[in-house]
Amino acid sequence: MGNQSVEILQMGPYPEWDQGPLDAAFTMHRYFEARDKAAFLARIGQSTRGIATRGELGADRATIEALPQLEVISVYGVGYDAVDLDACRERNIRVSNTPDVLTQDVADLGVAMMLAQSRGLVAAEQWVRDGSWSRKGLYPLRHRVFGKKAGILGLGRIGFEVAKRLAGFDMDIAYTDVSAKDYAPDWRFIDNPVDLAAHSDFLFVTLAASAATRHIVGREVIEAVGPQGMIINISRASNIDEDALLDALESQRLGSAALDVFEGEPKLNPRFVELDNVLLQPHHASGTFETRKAMGKLVRDNLIAHFSGKPLVTPVL
Repeated sequence: MGNQSVEILQMGPYPEWDQGPLDAAFTMHRYFEARDKAAFLARIGQSTRGIATRGELGADRATIEALPQLEVISVYGVGYDAVDLDACRERNIRVSNTPDVLTQDVADLGVAMMLAQSRGLVAAEQWVRDGSWSRKGLYPLRHRVFGKKAGILGLGRIGFEVAKRLAGFDMDIAYTDVSAKDYAPDWRFIDNPVDLAAHSDFLFVTLAASAATRHIVGREVIEAVGPQGMIINISRASNIDEDALLDALESQRLGSAALDVFEGEPKLNPRFVELDNVLLQPHHASGTFETRKAMGKLVRDNLIAHFSGKPLVTPVL
């Protein structure tokens, strides 16, 4: 049960199966529908006690400071790097996200992207559809996946699930994290990203994003993967230096990439669409009905818990 007297600022749209219950539980103020956003915040700011947002939208300092009664920010998504945590700490504002419920789907898509790009599935389907099979014959050979070397940059929840799946392909698995993990005794720990990249035929970027990890996959890491290697990013765009990535893909110093996230998305750098050695996905790693419904429920459950005087279900701060 929610509390209709509690006012929540909603930063972006949610599916109707989430919107209906949120509207029933709270008084929702739709920031994304406001034409004059500054005037909108000035009107509702003094009475708003919560923010419901999405991982890519977050809540910046200006928005937080416009809400003097703000107590809690509930993020729809596992990433919360777009929320100004320093501003929240200064005022003891609680923050929650939606981990775990999307872990398996994100891992599934990461592995699917690796397979699709390595075996050329998108282009191979077009080969059939446009008549090339009948006119030109067999599709050009591609590279295998099984038995190759995989590197996992960030062995958290998602990275661990990716590694579990890759083990089914008899891959040689290594990982880099802040320290070796006792829950991964069968996988090799490599203590820095460059050495991990040099080890890897396939480098999965699965670490949480922060100021410290911005462009952690830079030119040196990218070129260490090499002209036969692939980078798969199912984390956040900021973890990769996109200019360095594009340069390496265009010059073929990096073999290929498979990406679900981009700087400035959905308006990605037009250089990407000119390349035939990159698989482009529309930031939909958690995009299943089952997971999105679970994420929406967790956003709501965190808000309800807070305004009922209970601990957050999945606290970040």
